[in-house]
Amino acid sequence: MARPVEKIPKDAVQQLAIERETIRKERRSQKLYTNFNINFRTKFHCITGKPNVRDVDMEGEEDQHLSRILRRNILEPKMKYTMPQTEAQEIGWITTPLIYSDPRDRRLNFPHQSNEITKFMAQFFKQKDNSEK
Repeated sequence: MARPVEKIPKDAVQQLAIERETIRKERRSQKLYTNFNINFRTKFHCITGKPNVRDVDMEGEEDQHLSRILRRNILEPKMKYTMPQTEAQEIGWITTPLIYSDPRDRRLNFPHQSNEITKFMAQFFKQKDNSEK
């Protein structure tokens, strides 16, 4: 059986030589592009100007059809459609409660209650959070 060859650790000079050779090889295959042009065969339309500059040429009448579409897009689905369009919309489509529930009715409402132990632990956690900050 052959003995495993022990690897000799490389010193800083050898590491720098390896890095230098790697960079030289990378630069050989790279080409730096500094001039960029717009393709003149494609149509380029500038639709809007800068948002913080008021352009005199751009002022005019508002496109009513476009503004109606944009206003409709921000509506919630329940305001856009009379019926749900997908199965995911069916969940939560009817949001009105089926029965009126009185918040003072103790049979169905269980508000948070605290006693001595929970008050003590709440103070403890507040102090712990303040000490960590």
